[in-house]
Amino acid sequence: MSGQADGARIELQKKAKGERPAYFSDPAIDKILSITMALAGEVAVMRDRLDTVERLLEGGGPVTQEAIEAYRPDPSVREERDAIRERFLENILRIVHQEREELARKAEERAPYGEAVQLVEAL
Repeated sequence: MSGQADGARIELQKKAKGERPAYFSDPAIDKILSITMALAGEVAVMRDRLDTVERLLEGGGPVTQEAIEAYRPDPSVREERDAIRERFLENILRIVHQEREELARKAEERAPYGEAVQLVEAL
C-alpha cells in the first residue's frame, strides 16, 4: 500500500492479533456470525456504490469508475444511507437481539430469587 510522497511502503497487518472473541458456546456459531457480518459489510458497500451510480445517472453526468470513486455524498445522502444501513443490520441481527432480550427477561425473572438468597445469606 503506497500513498506517501517519499515512496515508503506501509504494510498493513493481515490478521488480528490475539484470540477471536467468543460470543456463543459453540465456536461454529461464532464463525457463522463472523462470516455473516463480513458479507453484510460487503453488501452495505455495494448498496452505497449502487446508490452512487443511480445518483450519477440521475445527474446526467458520466458513470465511470473515476466518477464513482470521486463521488462524495452530501450530509442528507449520508443520513439516508445510514438509515438504510441501520434497517439492514436490524434485519440481519434480529434473531441475535431477540435471543439477548429473552436472556435478559429470564435474568429479570430470576432476580427475585437471587435477592431472596442474598437476604437468607445475610441472616
